[in-house]
Amino acid sequence: MKSDDTTHARNPLSRRQLVGGVGSGLAIAAAGAAAAQEPAAAPLVDPISKYPKPPFARQSQPWPGLAGRMDPKPDHGETSYRGSGRLAGRKALITGGDSGMGRAAAIAFAREGADVAINYLPDEEADAREVIALIEAAGRKGLAIPGDLRDETFCRDLVARAVQGLGGLDIVVSNAGRQQAHASILDISSEQFDWTMKTNIYAPFWIIKAALPHLKPGATIIATTSEQATDPTPDLYDYAQTKAATTNFVRSLGKQLAAKGIRVNGVAPGPIWTPLQVSGGASPEKLEKFGAQTPFGRPGQPGELAGIYVQLAAADASYATGQVYGAAGGGGLP
Repeated sequence: MKSDDTTHARNPLSRRQLVGGVGSGLAIAAAGAAAAQEPAAAPLVDPISKYPKPPFARQSQPWPGLAGRMDPKPDHGETSYRGSGRLAGRKALITGGDSGMGRAAAIAFAREGADVAINYLPDEEADAREVIALIEAAGRKGLAIPGDLRDETFCRDLVARAVQGLGGLDIVVSNAGRQQAHASILDISSEQFDWTMKTNIYAPFWIIKAALPHLKPGATIIATTSEQATDPTPDLYDYAQTKAATTNFVRSLGKQLAAKGIRVNGVAPGPIWTPLQVSGGASPEKLEKFGAQTPFGRPGQPGELAGIYVQLAAADASYATGQVYGAAGGGGLP
């Protein structure tokens, strides 16, 4: 007893405590080493000064316009977006995927692990080639399908080609849109009105109908709507109507497809710097001050919305359907 008591006095910790202590020490040391290897936190960036502010140079392009010819060029996340595998193995179709929010979504989806098919007009081939190159640089399959969405037969063919080329379909992003500014309703011809309606309302109807038989529970549909749906400007009479319709179909279809496990959501941008603006979507005078009316005092860049599209497409947003997510630089309306 005396010997044991003496030993205990010299080393008051039991064998179990010693072993546990050593283990804890190793764990703490390992955690410290891991923490030391983690990259330093990225510095905070002021969103007000992050991107160019008006006044912008007067510029115009024929419809539909090219992002590569804009001054300044839009940021779609080409050098900034970093993926983390959130969409690994997914297969996405994005209309209007050559520029604007469609391009930003295509880049982000690919870097998150998805294969991506993009649709665009033949006149936008130069921009589209850049997007396909970026998708492939991310190690994913990129599929380019040019064509005019005003044609119902083409819309059905678009979906069929995407399904065949990608080996299925999980995500449909209805993003393509036509926007032309007119000071008066009297300046809008029936042909122009029909063009806007066919592109912005009919095409999503045709594409979603064609895609639904291929979509399984867990699949997602994402539509690009606009702040114009709830707070229209007077010079976008026809375009604003189509975006109100888009917002409505997101909420209606979200309820209709909920029982099938297919989610439907929308993204409602405020003023975003895209070719829509320089190809007739805004007057030269309005373009010079584009985005100045927002609390941030600048237009948004397409890349600033990429994360919203990813979030709505990702499985961890499984309870979100029939929702519209806004990004308007403080404008407040989705």
